[in-house]
Amino acid sequence: MKKVAFTETVLRDANQSLIATRLPFHKFESVLPVMDKAGYYSVECWGGATFDSCLRFLNEDPWERLRKIRSLMPNSKLQMLLRGQNLLGYKHYPDDVVKKFVQKSVENGIDIIRIFDALNDTRNIKVAVEETLKCGAMVSGAISYTTSPVHTLDKFVNVAQEMKKMGVSTICVKDMAGVMGPQEAYDITKALKEKVGLPVILHTHCTTGLAFMTYLKGIEAGADVIDTATSCFSGGTSQPATETLAYALTQLGYEAEINSEIVKKVNDHFKPIRDEYLANGLLMPRTMATDTDALSYKVPGGMLSNLFSQLQQLNALNRLDDVLKEIPNVRKDMGYPPLVTPMSQMVGVQATQNVLSGRYTNIGKEVKAYLRGEYGQTPGEVNEELRKKALGDDEVITCRYADLLKPEFDTTKQKLKGIAKNDEDVLSYIAFPQVAEKFFADRKAKEENRVSYTIEEEEE
Repeated sequence: MKKVAFTETVLRDANQSLIATRLPFHKFESVLPVMDKAGYYSVECWGGATFDSCLRFLNEDPWERLRKIRSLMPNSKLQMLLRGQNLLGYKHYPDDVVKKFVQKSVENGIDIIRIFDALNDTRNIKVAVEETLKCGAMVSGAISYTTSPVHTLDKFVNVAQEMKKMGVSTICVKDMAGVMGPQEAYDITKALKEKVGLPVILHTHCTTGLAFMTYLKGIEAGADVIDTATSCFSGGTSQPATETLAYALTQLGYEAEINSEIVKKVNDHFKPIRDEYLANGLLMPRTMATDTDALSYKVPGGMLSNLFSQLQQLNALNRLDDVLKEIPNVRKDMGYPPLVTPMSQMVGVQATQNVLSGRYTNIGKEVKAYLRGEYGQTPGEVNEELRKKALGDDEVITCRYADLLKPEFDTTKQKLKGIAKNDEDVLSYIAFPQVAEKFFADRKAKEENRVSYTIEEEEE
């Protein structure tokens, strides 16, 4: 009997996709010991946008959050998402920073690091992969899946073969926008099993309505693990439901490696949390719906929910359809990058600016950096008129950009002497300097208030 394992995403991608990663630790702390007994292959609980969101919106130390999850889930494999040389930020970082970040991630509790490059440029994941293996954690090499005139099955297989040579344990097909159809899932899984020979993990979103069919056909072709979300946080821009797939697979004769009774308890815990976010408007009904237009504009779940939020803040939600129509045009001009962080943000912001201010009237600094080659080799040809308008006569970088960067960790640590409590603080600052500065200042003020309060109590 073929076994199928589950990676649960409610602590990371599911809530990132539906509520823009606004799930504070205290809302799920009590259910962690329950989740620990569910029999998940892994629990994706960190990385992606969680790091930024903890510091920026939730007033939490992301490292402390990870340590707490680890302490309450001693029997589960904790998994994070890492953007290779991008880490969890929006630019490329020097190799010393990448190595230190990986070291600290593993030290603080991560067992599996899923590593990808937004452009599938494997030069940009090599250092992170090597360091993860050196630290004794597992590496899941992730292919950024998309469809375009320049993305072919052979190219995806070549990327996976390069990852295998680096020493990854599994290959994940990461379909951020839910655009991988059932036949495509079958074909790529079959090709990876035959030509690469590593366990295959499938990751997709329900955005377009394809996800359940996609998983079933992928499993039929030999997929070993699927990413799912507890049912009340599933669907729409999130992943397919854990319980539904466990039920369906069991009926089809597969062995679903999950404890359904425990998973029900997990879902019961998150139901009122889901209802709370629906009531306060952060969980928009639109993000829960099927949107087949995404088959054209390729927008991933997290990007879509953030796009709704940003346009709402600009009082421009009525321009959403125009922005969505512009996204494929910008993507084509930029050489068809897969719409995954940080490319999704670049393309989305540029498309929004094009709609609200005029086409390429303003070109974002990140887009300029991309066109300069700072993010790696573009999948397809870039619109040269756009590149010339953005860069003028500046030369394009063809080497691995990180080779041009000077070591940064030790100098930053010295700079933060008296401010950073540990190496983790230094890494938080390197990733998000202004956000981390504010977080450190707020933390210090709270600590001083607590000390003052304690002194007053003692005097009484």
